[in-house]
Amino acid sequence: MTTEVQNNPSPVTPPVTPNGWLAYGIAVAAVLLDQLSKLWILYGLDLPEKFSVPVLPPLLRFSMVWNPGVSFGMLRADNALGRTLLILFAVGVVGVLGWWARKAERRLTAVALGLVMGGALGNNLIDRIRFGRVADFIDVSQALPFFPWVFNVADSAISIGVVLLLIDTLKPQTAAPGSTPPAT
Repeated sequence: MTTEVQNNPSPVTPPVTPNGWLAYGIAVAAVLLDQLSKLWILYGLDLPEKFSVPVLPPLLRFSMVWNPGVSFGMLRADNALGRTLLILFAVGVVGVLGWWARKAERRLTAVALGLVMGGALGNNLIDRIRFGRVADFIDVSQALPFFPWVFNVADSAISIGVVLLLIDTLKPQTAAPGSTPPAT
């Protein structure tokens, strides 16, 4: 007499959701855009030698700023300990966001997390390891006098990602197809 073992697999959540992969892809794209723009600014345009170049006057200039701090020059880290702490903080942030992203169910969440991860990797990890500081160059201070800061693609990715996370948080949750709505 043979006994047939029935294999009733329970539904298993994939290790990374499709939106999680989207987040990782956006993070990679943000890092590539950031690092390629800096490669061009530093070595193609040679902005460190020119310091400032009008691009779309008076709206946009490329102005070279080496930022030892975090966003908009806050929390300056001019020494090795400060840089190391910022690098470790970036690794921690990217790790937590990467863990969150792997289970992302909403596309907007995935896009936002990918942008923040990519920005953190581009600025606070790669730039600090390569240069010991962050290369900033996008200058809109002539067009927006109330905004005197110079920033880069990674800063933009982080800022847009944070805004999208806030929008996603405030956006009402919709029930997944086939699920029952929560009781009120």
